[in-house]
Amino acid sequence: MKMKKILASFMAASAALLLAACSTNDSKSAVNGDKWDTYVSEKSITIGFDNTFVPMGFENDKGENTGFDIDLANAVFAKYDIDVKWQPISWELKESELDSGNIDLIWNGYTMTEDRAKKVLFTDPYMLNEQVLVTKSDSGISSVSDMEGKILGAQAGSSGYDAFLDRPEILKDIVKDNDATLYDTFTQGFLDLENGRIDALLVDKVYANYFLTQKGELEKHHLISAGLESGDFGVGARKADKTLVEKINAAFTELYKEGKYQEISEKWFGEDTATDAVKE
Repeated sequence: MKMKKILASFMAASAALLLAACSTNDSKSAVNGDKWDTYVSEKSITIGFDNTFVPMGFENDKGENTGFDIDLANAVFAKYDIDVKWQPISWELKESELDSGNIDLIWNGYTMTEDRAKKVLFTDPYMLNEQVLVTKSDSGISSVSDMEGKILGAQAGSSGYDAFLDRPEILKDIVKDNDATLYDTFTQGFLDLENGRIDALLVDKVYANYFLTQKGELEKHHLISAGLESGDFGVGARKADKTLVEKINAAFTELYKEGKYQEISEKWFGEDTATDAVKE
């Protein structure tokens, strides 16, 4: 009798492990497969973004998600009758959030780099990006060479910081401690810049221009080309989501032909920021 109980317990445990394994495999399959039909049937897709990255995607004073990427993504998926759920994420963990299935896309001033292309499937580039050093106008810093022995700030996980590490001879080798003070958001970096805790902030030009203009402090700062390679902005999907990427690319072109892309771009930047890939 005792042996039967042990055997029954063993079989129950084995069954539980088998079910758990099947569940895990099903979960991985759901995440790793082409999910376009799921997005269409559920009429929903989740996009991860840094909700402090003005003017691309951020939370305004009313608690609303707004910005260029917000408007553009909503316009793209409106064409397919799919609602966008905006999920704030830690930018440093963006690829992990995508791989785990917590989000379906990374879309928020996401610079296209070779390293990131190994992890995600990119759409066509839709907007040009550039890395700059932001300093106070009275700092005495007007070029990269002036940063020797100075304290640099950067956002953890940003394309600017990645480029800073990849090309140490340009900036890393001359700044204090041969590294940057890292922040979760650029907003935190700007706060330290204003309070004199860092001498310069490495940041996307589009962010710096908008942030300082909105504060009425653009003229109080220098925006210096960092001399680091700049990549275009693109949308990152899981490698298997090929149909999703094709649909986004098609929508980019349609929106441009309709004039909707230009309308959104004029709203946020006062000019047409589309890349050639969008215009074709």
